[in-house]
Amino acid sequence: MPTADFADLDLTVADVGRNAASWCRTGLDERLAMLERLLAKVPGAAGPMVAAAAAAKGYAADSPWAAEDWAGGPWALAQTASAYLHVLRRIRDGRRPVEPGAVKSDDDRVVVDVFPATGWDRLLLSGYTAKVWTRPGTTPHDVLERAARIYRAEPAAPGVALVLGAGNVAAITALDILHKLYVEGQVVVAKMNPVNAYLRPHFESVFAEFRERGFVRFVDGGAAEGTHLVGHAGIDSLHITGSERTYDAIVWGTGQEAEARRRTDRPLVTKPFSSELGGVSPCIVVPGPWSAADFRYQAEHIVTSKMNNSGHNCIASQILVVPRGWPGTDRLLEEIRRVLRSLPARSDYYPGARERLAAVRETYPTAEIHGPHGDRILVPDVTGHDDAMLTTEVFASALGVVRLPGGDTPTYLLDAVEFANDVLPGTLGATMLIHPKTMRREAQAVHAAIGALRYGTVGVNCWSAVGFLLGYTPWGAFPGHTRQAIGSGTGFVHNAFMLEDVEKTVLRAPFAPMPRGAFTGSASLSPPPPYFATNRTGPTTIERLTRFTASPGVKGLPGIFASALRG
Repeated sequence: MPTADFADLDLTVADVGRNAASWCRTGLDERLAMLERLLAKVPGAAGPMVAAAAAAKGYAADSPWAAEDWAGGPWALAQTASAYLHVLRRIRDGRRPVEPGAVKSDDDRVVVDVFPATGWDRLLLSGYTAKVWTRPGTTPHDVLERAARIYRAEPAAPGVALVLGAGNVAAITALDILHKLYVEGQVVVAKMNPVNAYLRPHFESVFAEFRERGFVRFVDGGAAEGTHLVGHAGIDSLHITGSERTYDAIVWGTGQEAEARRRTDRPLVTKPFSSELGGVSPCIVVPGPWSAADFRYQAEHIVTSKMNNSGHNCIASQILVVPRGWPGTDRLLEEIRRVLRSLPARSDYYPGARERLAAVRETYPTAEIHGPHGDRILVPDVTGHDDAMLTTEVFASALGVVRLPGGDTPTYLLDAVEFANDVLPGTLGATMLIHPKTMRREAQAVHAAIGALRYGTVGVNCWSAVGFLLGYTPWGAFPGHTRQAIGSGTGFVHNAFMLEDVEKTVLRAPFAPMPRGAFTGSASLSPPPPYFATNRTGPTTIERLTRFTASPGVKGLPGIFASALRG
């Protein structure tokens, strides 16, 4: 990749900085109009963006795998832009960002209903809900008064944000830019990650008006350019989606002096620095009266949560937590093996993936190798708490299984939560799969387990990564990390309602798709999710959903439903 030299970078920062005050002065009506025009550009950019991502990953744009490129690229961008528009229009019309009725006290916590937010949400994602749990001590009054403060009481001060783009999922960089612009009120210099810098022309097309007015600039480069920008006097704040190692290198440096700086808290960078850094995410299976169809469906769900994007996701389910004594455990693993064998071929494209997978095979000689090229690894019984699968994010297509003592469901849930919180590094997201009958029978234990999980997003019968896509749901690590122990990072992005005092988001989805959901106690209109790796019409469905999200209307619904029901 050709990279900008430092002189060009300096000119870019200066140019954006000159327009920081102008962005702060831009009124809400004009900001809305610019975002509406950006959203209108997404459908035109979508096809080329997906084709570029597919080519870089080694498959055709019409491959079933391309569903993930539609979902994690154009649709995520369209959905988040439309979420911001929904909230900003409420403010423009003199209403509160959040309906007072959506803010509720739940035991010792204030909980905010954030999804579904519109009638289209209720129709297109039937049965999906999201609630934001606020930090202990927050009151309903606090939530209502603090939401979207920069548009209501405390305008943002001019500033230039540096977004260090992620190299895996297309929309991450674009969504981080929108967050800085619309939630924090800063103009943006976005450095593309070398792994997916091919997306730059597509982003520049979508953000064309923001570029022309000097509110956003894109640059290329590697570590040297990133280091120069991080330390640049014209940069006021930083955001990174990446690895803990990269964050530590920025804040503490490298070599022998880095640990001394960390120990004495002498950081190289003291600018406000938000981050999303991943970890080892669990998928917790709760025993229950699962049918044969439930085992098949949830196996597809679990495999998707690991193999999506070849496992190159900071929120991939790396560890499957199951009860050792439950007869369903072995049955579930057999279905997982079936799905792993059935998926079409693809490559682990991210730098270092082959070496990381080779290390897993070397560490676990009995690991199972699946797939047409033997590039999908299942470690069916991870035992020691210091095992590599439990301490290191693989960031590739390897799934480990931890079997915990069975006992009754409340005891198992306590053990599973303790394991997830205290053994696995990272606090970004956790997924829990539980039959509706078990959820009702053990309601108190389930509620306590959800409350105790120290993760920024908890998905109940829903891969926690869905929280990244919805726009309304804050996305980030569970609060409490420090720069000396950064873990999965600090701060939340997306967050269209611009809520403060966020602790976590709890997502819920139907345990089974229509029509079978009606017989399991999770009735909804939702078919199998189009992002499932096994969905036969996923790319078409999400392409149609993207175009609908950019320009919603009744005429677009039949095509979406027709494609979704064939999946």
